[in-house]
Amino acid sequence: MSSVLDKYEVIVGLEVHAQLSTASKMYCGDSAEFGAAPNTQVSPLSLGHPGTLPRVNKKAIEYAVKIGLATHCSIRRENQFARKNYFYADLPKGYQITQDKTPLCYDGYIEFECAGEKKKVELERIHMEEDAGKSTHDLDPYFTLVDLNRAGVPLIEIVSRPDIRSSDEAYQYLTEVRKLVRYLDICDGNMEEGSMRCDANISIRLKGDTHLNPRVEVKNMNSMRNVKKAIEFEFERQVHMMESGERLAQETRGFDALKGVTLSQRSKEHAHDYRYFPEPDLPPVIVTDEYITDVKAAMPKLSRDLVAEYTSTYGLPEYDARVITDDKDTAFYFNDLLKLTKNYKAASNWLLGPIKSYLNENALEITELPIKPQALADLIAVIDGGKTNFAVASQKVFPELVKNPEEAPLAILERLNLLQSSDEGLIKQLAEEVLAKYPEKVASFKGGQSGLMGLFVGEVMKASKGKADPKLTNKILSDLLA
Repeated sequence: MSSVLDKYEVIVGLEVHAQLSTASKMYCGDSAEFGAAPNTQVSPLSLGHPGTLPRVNKKAIEYAVKIGLATHCSIRRENQFARKNYFYADLPKGYQITQDKTPLCYDGYIEFECAGEKKKVELERIHMEEDAGKSTHDLDPYFTLVDLNRAGVPLIEIVSRPDIRSSDEAYQYLTEVRKLVRYLDICDGNMEEGSMRCDANISIRLKGDTHLNPRVEVKNMNSMRNVKKAIEFEFERQVHMMESGERLAQETRGFDALKGVTLSQRSKEHAHDYRYFPEPDLPPVIVTDEYITDVKAAMPKLSRDLVAEYTSTYGLPEYDARVITDDKDTAFYFNDLLKLTKNYKAASNWLLGPIKSYLNENALEITELPIKPQALADLIAVIDGGKTNFAVASQKVFPELVKNPEEAPLAILERLNLLQSSDEGLIKQLAEEVLAKYPEKVASFKGGQSGLMGLFVGEVMKASKGKADPKLTNKILSDLLA
């Protein structure tokens, strides 16, 4: 089958729904907080009772403009809302207030790296709408349970053009989208909790063809891994159908994460008639140039900005910069650290070494790290000042600092009797004893086995209980072996 697959390419466009992290809903003041008891965050407004009038959430507009600017979109100055009419059990009004012909943001793009190559995916639009409620089918044997807390929560829908050519590209694209919304602090990007969901439009064609075949839309996937798996399954399924002479049809499918397969939900030969019409209860929202300028001025630096800054201003390797900026909180911690030390590479090494290991081993986020940037900067300064070395600092001082984050690193070194010794006489004595202990190794070293220097330095360090200055130890041993 693999040789047959090589004849085809997959064409993917993604629609990402991101819940905006506003305090209230899109068109009323009901709380939008996640996790409340079912049906406790509703009102006549969010339930669509007769006589109620919606109002647009100003903060949601700001958040949507932010993501538009971050994705290089044009921002529409006059924005109208529309009613999208369809019936579903968890859509209490019987229609959804959305944007149809006038999306707030349009014609943007998102850039990312995949397999070492830069990729650019164009965006058709980013529009605003409200979420529906949530139906749960597996808690009651006879009934579907409906929670309307989510009904009316503000959403943006980020619609890409069909520029994605592999499941790996889709995965990296979603990673970049999640990174953007988290840096902008407009959505937590948590797909497992449903605050970011993805529909994938998937089709195939022979390599070299330019026309688009009927596409399958796989709906409501709640993890990036599931999106990747669904694309891979659909690619093989559609290739098999085409090779077997079957007709590809436009349809909507769901993804079964346990079985790793997509399942047909309904045919979609023609676009569903949602009977859009302008929302009569909402006036147009006017976005001025001054407003856009103010929003842009308040935006934080994004990961791409920080990568450029870390490499150019602070001289970090691009690898370090990219790993640090993968997570917003890690980058912000590092930003604070950069203000407190000039040894930028050491700061990066600590973050990507001992700190990352500690967080991984204890399943913690960096926001839960007890060690403040100032304490870490002090520890770096102690090493740079020759009072200890990285090995002792990471193995002995760091664990103590985790347990006693208010204690100064220098005080910990003193308390544990670990202050590094620069006593040349003592180190020379220890070095001579080590060389006398290994006459055969000394002969081998002088015979050309220079790698044995590490053994000699290690033995001196062991004899001094880790307190000998490694640089001075190296120099003294070199002199003795010359």
